[in-house]
Amino acid sequence: MIASSLTACLDGIQARRVDVEADIAAGLPSFSIVGLTDKAVQEARERVRSALRNSGFGFPGHRLTVNLAPAELRKEGSAFDLAIAVAILRSIQLPGLDGDSSTAGGSAFIGELGLDGSIRPVRGALALGTHLAARGVRRLYAPTANAAEAAGSGLPVHPVGHLTELVAHLRGETLIPVQHAASAAEVAALPEVDLADIEDQAVPKRALEIAAAGGHHLLFTGPPGAGKSMLARAFAGLLPDLSVADSKEVTTIHSIAGVLRGGGMMRRPPLRSPHHSVSLGGLIGGGASFMPGDLTLAHRGVLVLDELPEFRRDCLEALREPLEEGRFRVSRAGGTRVLPADFVLVATANPCACGVADAEECRCAPDVLARYQRKVSGPLRDRLDLIVQVGAVTLTGVRHGRVQPESGPARARVEAARERQAARQGAGILNSAVPGAALGEVCRLDGDAEACLRTVSHQFGLTGRGFHGVLRVARSIADVEGHDRITTDDLLEACAFRLR
Repeated sequence: MIASSLTACLDGIQARRVDVEADIAAGLPSFSIVGLTDKAVQEARERVRSALRNSGFGFPGHRLTVNLAPAELRKEGSAFDLAIAVAILRSIQLPGLDGDSSTAGGSAFIGELGLDGSIRPVRGALALGTHLAARGVRRLYAPTANAAEAAGSGLPVHPVGHLTELVAHLRGETLIPVQHAASAAEVAALPEVDLADIEDQAVPKRALEIAAAGGHHLLFTGPPGAGKSMLARAFAGLLPDLSVADSKEVTTIHSIAGVLRGGGMMRRPPLRSPHHSVSLGGLIGGGASFMPGDLTLAHRGVLVLDELPEFRRDCLEALREPLEEGRFRVSRAGGTRVLPADFVLVATANPCACGVADAEECRCAPDVLARYQRKVSGPLRDRLDLIVQVGAVTLTGVRHGRVQPESGPARARVEAARERQAARQGAGILNSAVPGAALGEVCRLDGDAEACLRTVSHQFGLTGRGFHGVLRVARSIADVEGHDRITTDDLLEACAFRLR
């Protein structure tokens, strides 16, 4: 007899529906799974067999074939276990399990099975649930550990911890309560560095606020111990909470990557800070299953690259497209995917390999110094809107004891600046993303500022990207200050950050 169940699989950062078909036929006992599967899916034969037996349901003693359709779609992972078990139980005509077996709608099942019949969490529950909801599925059965996350899809989610518990519910013997999205827990945010933890550095703190207001990329340069890394990590604390749509998008990406903490929805912008030894694949992602890398995991948040010149050249040059477009293409043998990467880059760098700020005391040989400075190419540097010098902290400037927080008031100013941008440009369009054709309308200058911009552009030979970058940063400064038009002071401050 042929029976079926419904589930879904991950395809990059998207999901695809999968129909599970189980057929029991006459013949010697065997169990095969077909449908372009990987080793983890093939190993489901042993997990499902043991789970069914240890849960008291037995296992068919005939030829059993399970098909995962569509056959041309590659299936990876262990999320199919529960749907396979349900299809097998329906194929042996276990009473009470065939009332909702239509693959056109009805119920869907995701989860990995333990040998004792327990149901373990899987990656990408939110993405799987969202896709199934869009395909007309009415309810989802998911592992208890994934229920809060999957509830964000809008589907009624039944959290299940054991196969016997699921069967009893499907038979109507017991009831598994539904976990709706309203009761889904939020992921706790990581502790953020407060600006008050950083001694002095008024100008770099001002640059952080401007960058957060307009979504601009920035680079801190200065000697070791000046506070560059702490400044970079404090940036995320200045950003507003994620919108509902962005929260769902970010949570989906982190769930697919298997790095979601707590199983709920993410409300704070993510912060990613890969080590300078990261490979190109680890940074941009990819592989046969197009797993997201650090660029995609930083989507809608912050990417911190500490000691920028120490990163591999191919990794740095891979930043060009995402910094410009907010997304990038990954091409592999299995196809091409467009991965989101709309983040703010906050990078740090020493002035040279030895890190001495004073050029007269630098111990680097001329060729070593030139090679170190060439690691960050001109085109990449041209995409950084703010370049900030961070001076060394003197002993007289060191404070003792905790002072009043600075990040809270700064975040309030950033939120006010973003509200002005939303009223002017539309929701979700920051100054850094304003198209060049619209800059004339968005970045209106007063008379003196317009003359100043022409002088600066001619004197310093700004590129087209640099010219637009100055205008966008000046617009963000004006928004922070509450100016309707860009003043000369706003423009000169933007130029001071850009022309370093």
